[in-house]
Amino acid sequence: MNDHVTSDPARLLARFDRVMREEARPETPGLRVERAGDVVRQVGAAHGWNGVVWSAPDLDAARADAAVAEQVAYCERAGCDAFEWKLYGHDRPADLGARLLAAGFEAEEPETLLVARVAELATAVRMPEGVRLEEVRDEAGAELMARANERAFGRDGSWLRRLVLERLREDPEHFVALVAMAGDEPVSSARMELYAGTGFAGLWGGGTDPAWRGRGVYRALVAFRAGVAAERGYDYLQVDATEDSRPILERLGFTALTTTTPYIYRPTPS
Repeated sequence: MNDHVTSDPARLLARFDRVMREEARPETPGLRVERAGDVVRQVGAAHGWNGVVWSAPDLDAARADAAVAEQVAYCERAGCDAFEWKLYGHDRPADLGARLLAAGFEAEEPETLLVARVAELATAVRMPEGVRLEEVRDEAGAELMARANERAFGRDGSWLRRLVLERLREDPEHFVALVAMAGDEPVSSARMELYAGTGFAGLWGGGTDPAWRGRGVYRALVAFRAGVAAERGYDYLQVDATEDSRPILERLGFTALTTTTPYIYRPTPS
């Protein structure tokens, strides 16, 4: 890709919508992508991530209600633990969020979609004194990542341990996992998904122990992953950022394109 679109957020968002949403590919082995009328959804095991990643840009009120109802019916038929409609700030109709709520979905905290051109990002890794960065390749590393995540976010990190082990087992070529260590203690972790054939790689995680924040650990994790993405020929890094990380990423060269809000439907146990 030689056309430079980071200076034009509208063009960059249009590319993201087309490549990562409308033409979405299964993110991991065992998942599949389906075009279901006015939406594209990614589905897999009942306990895994199932949800809508794209909806038609000309979706009107009547078609929106029908699409939402069909996704609820799909979730019920498939026995999903939960079903997510990943709603972006520019999706139509403008009141789609309210329609999802009326259908029984619950909104989680919105995040900001940021994208950066890999070639424009710093890749020099500068860790604070006493901290080292390690790539995770086995169960012991996954356990350290989970512990770092628990320190960063104050919640159970067993889900991350399972996810990391699954990705390392099934598709390690397109997955990077990192943990920052201060001595024997994990203080931060992060991961990256490399979406083959899209030009995009996704940054996920990036949580740091509160005692170690403000020392450059998060920036170093971004720089390391940017370096890997550059070596492997990826053009763009994408992040769904919280309000804590958004300002840091913007200072590093990321451009805010829109918001994204998870709307979650959880079937009532029978």
